[in-house]
Amino acid sequence: MNRMKQVTIGMFAHVDAGKTTLAEQLLYHTNSIRERGRVDHKDAYLDSHEIERARGITVFADQAVMTYKDATYYLIDTPGHVDFSPEMERAIQVMDYAVLVVSAVEGVQGHTETVWQLLRKHRIPTFFFINKIDRTGADVNRVLEEIRQHLTPEACYLKESFAGGIVEESLKESLAERDEQMLEAFLSGEEDQAYWLEALREMVKSCRLYPCVSGSALQDTGVREFLEQLHLLIQVDYDVEAPFAGRVYKIRHDKSGTRLTYIKALSGILKVREEIGYGVNDGQLSEKATRLLIVNGSKMQAVDQVSAGDLFAVIGLSEAEAGQGVGSCLDKLSYDLVPALTSKVMFSESLPVKDVLKAFRVLNAEDPSLQVIWEESLQEIHIHVMGVIQLEVLQQLVKERFAFEVAYGQPEILYKETIEGPVKGYGHFEPLRHYAEVHLLLEPGERGSGMTFRNAAHIHDLSIGNQHLIETHLFEREHHGLLTGSPLTDVRVTLLTGASHNEHTHGGDFREATFRALRQGLEKADNMLLEPFYEYKIRVELDHLGKVLSDLQRASGQFDPPQTNASHAVITGRVPVATFMDYSTELAAYTHGRGSIQLVLAGYDRCHNEPEVIERKGYRKDADPLYTSSSIFCAKGAGYAVPWDEAEAKMHLL
Repeated sequence: MNRMKQVTIGMFAHVDAGKTTLAEQLLYHTNSIRERGRVDHKDAYLDSHEIERARGITVFADQAVMTYKDATYYLIDTPGHVDFSPEMERAIQVMDYAVLVVSAVEGVQGHTETVWQLLRKHRIPTFFFINKIDRTGADVNRVLEEIRQHLTPEACYLKESFAGGIVEESLKESLAERDEQMLEAFLSGEEDQAYWLEALREMVKSCRLYPCVSGSALQDTGVREFLEQLHLLIQVDYDVEAPFAGRVYKIRHDKSGTRLTYIKALSGILKVREEIGYGVNDGQLSEKATRLLIVNGSKMQAVDQVSAGDLFAVIGLSEAEAGQGVGSCLDKLSYDLVPALTSKVMFSESLPVKDVLKAFRVLNAEDPSLQVIWEESLQEIHIHVMGVIQLEVLQQLVKERFAFEVAYGQPEILYKETIEGPVKGYGHFEPLRHYAEVHLLLEPGERGSGMTFRNAAHIHDLSIGNQHLIETHLFEREHHGLLTGSPLTDVRVTLLTGASHNEHTHGGDFREATFRALRQGLEKADNMLLEPFYEYKIRVELDHLGKVLSDLQRASGQFDPPQTNASHAVITGRVPVATFMDYSTELAAYTHGRGSIQLVLAGYDRCHNEPEVIERKGYRKDADPLYTSSSIFCAKGAGYAVPWDEAEAKMHLL
């Protein structure tokens, strides 16, 4: 059995900091590749897709395998552009360690901070590589200070203090400042190098210290030393004796359309043709791993088994999704980075809709943040996106993989709706030989909570089976608000009571009554339009502070008191995505590239220009055939519709 140390390392950076070039050098020095590729030469090993080579950016979180001394390292090169950050976040959650590359010229940039916050949230031990020290304007000390000021004060420069793997006096002192036990060892004159090396490893692993080194990936300066330091300081502890557990981190399809499920093995051993269990729709599914593959760049090697610490792809799982636990790990992770924009897919009328939709469902499996929606009433496909660059890449991707052309409508803000106060909703469905009645309490939920359910119905009024049926129907599709037809969110739904008929209640009756009850409640509620907000952090020279504050006010933003020093100001706060999504370009122009901006989606809040958006959307709630708020009652052997504002008086349970 292979018992080598198996470690997953993620490579992160702002665009153009040299992340992929550093990855190429590490692969070269471990004899994983014979020649070093370059992004600008369009031959980088990890940017193997034509789209990536043409654009010179990393779009997909691809991986490579390298062996160094007694360890196998899985290297994941993550996208550096904000439009592809959901792909990056999905990969983060299977990483043991991270390398964050920062340019010695540009320093800490907007996306660097976004990455850092995610790494901190998931407690990934991180090494900083200050790159491009050969470039004009490079200043390692300035960048080191920026890292300490904007990211973490626990950044520790290893240039001379850890040369040759020896913990020098200055580094011992740094450790002693952070830990009482080490302070005692330092003061008592502890000389044992093994003690200090183990102490340093533990500090790094527990995220109490972040090693920093500098070099030039392009010139191959400092890379060998960095590789050795990584090897000395990384430690993992996987249990191969425990039952098999894993985490899905991405889905791909090969050229023949076969689904590949990428998994990180967290414990135990998995052999080919063994069953893997995972949760689907509140149930359990067990499927056979028909093939196990170790993925290295664009190459795949079939293996008989994988063990704890391995990254691998499996063929045979039909429904497992990114974030899903498999084997003895049964939870499913959620993700923070979600799109705030929506766009319509446009295609030739000669193309069958079902073929286009099928292609986008494949893409949706690979990138769940797309949330592909088929709008039946409009006969349109809509997708959620991070930005314009993502749409351009998706256009190329569809042409490459599915051999047809698509275009996209101008991205629009993805609005949502909620309610301001509690209200009761009543739904009755009683055409001839059918019967169901449902009473719901709708209340505002916490921001970001989505739709939640509570059951307060009594078994004497409504059977357990029908109570569960109502809950199932509530969550079987997304519900729309009445103001703009946008998705309904942040609503607590309580089932109060309901009624059925021994003979006449059939399948689908409770669906009709439930939807009508929800809609009737919304008709009576004070509805509210929500829009996405950014949390921003802007750093500019003092001369530009006034303009930034003026721009924020004009954009309906809120800002905290600016933090200033002798030369710069840092402004933080919240601002609507709608008014600020293009501001980074404007900031770069008037600061001549010297200002920096970090934008992180911070959830939804009340829309700043609600009447204008409602008028522009022009949603006609009464013309939406899928969302009626009328109830159906029966008289003289026939069903008849009762408008929402008259239905309550006719309910049987009131």
